[in-house]
Amino acid sequence: MLALSAVPALAAPKLFESAQITPSGEYTFGIEGPAVDREGNLYVVNLGKPGTIGRLAPEAVASEKFAELPEGSVGNALRIDAGGVMFIADYKKHNIFAIAPGTVEPRLVFHADDMSQPNDITLARDGTIYASDPNWKARSGRIWRIAKGSDGSMQGVSMTAPRAMGTANGIDLSPDGRTLYVGESNSGEIWSYAIEGDALTRPKLIKTFEPNMIDGLRTDTSGRLFVARILKGSIAVLAPDGRALREIALKAKEPTNLAFGGSDGKTVFVTQRQGGFIESFRTDVEGREHCLQRGAC
Repeated sequence: MLALSAVPALAAPKLFESAQITPSGEYTFGIEGPAVDREGNLYVVNLGKPGTIGRLAPEAVASEKFAELPEGSVGNALRIDAGGVMFIADYKKHNIFAIAPGTVEPRLVFHADDMSQPNDITLARDGTIYASDPNWKARSGRIWRIAKGSDGSMQGVSMTAPRAMGTANGIDLSPDGRTLYVGESNSGEIWSYAIEGDALTRPKLIKTFEPNMIDGLRTDTSGRLFVARILKGSIAVLAPDGRALREIALKAKEPTNLAFGGSDGKTVFVTQRQGGFIESFRTDVEGREHCLQRGAC
C-alpha cells in the first residue's frame, strides 16, 4: 500500500481557462440568462425551444427541462434571490415572472405595457429588481426599478436618468449596492450610475468596446466586472473604474451572458449562442450574487 504522502494530489483547475461542459445544440439561438441556486443547479433559458428553462445539476453533463413559461412568453434573463425565488425576464410579453422554491410554476409578479422588453435583470440585497429595457429599433434604452409596494405587490417605475441611454443590455450592481453598471450594446459603452431612489445620477463612462460587441455582465465581491464580449468570443474583466484587467478566451465566439456558481461561487458559467452550449472557467473571487444568496454580503 502506498503511503498517503506518495499519492499525488489532484491538480486544481487552472484559473481563467474555459471548457465546454454541455453538448452542442442543447439550447436554441436564444440561450441566455444563466443563474445558479444555492444547491449549485445552473438554470438557463430556451432549452430545445423558446419559452423553456433548462437545469444543469452539479456534475451533470446534460441539461434537463425545469419549467416552461406561458404560451408566447420567452425568457431572456434569470436571477435567484437569497430565499431561492427565481425571477424571469420575459422579453416578449413585457413581464417579470417568479418561481418559488420547490415549484416549477411561473407566477406573474410584474407587467408593464410601456416596457419594450425587459432584457436583463439584477437583484439588490433588499429584493429590488433592476431591469434593462432596450428599444433596439430606436437604439435607445432605460432602466426600470421594480420593488414591493406597501400592499406587497411588485410595483415598477422607469428610472429617471441624466443622459439618453443607448440599447441598455447587461446590468449588475456593485457589491455595496450603490452603483449600477449598464452595458449599451449599440455603442459598446459601459456606464456606471449612482442610485438615488428612483433616479440614476452621476453617470460615468467607464469603458468603451467596439459597437455591438458586448452583452451580459456580472460583478464579483471585489467589485470587478465580467463582460460577455459577443462576437469577440471572450470575457473581459474590468476594475470598477473600467481599467482592463484581463481577457478570458472562450471556446466559442458568441457569449451572451454569464453567472457565478459552484460551491465557493468562483465557477463562472457562460452561455454560448454559437453552438447552443454552456462553458465554464474558474476565477479567484466569489461572485456578488452568490455571496448574497449565502447571506454573507
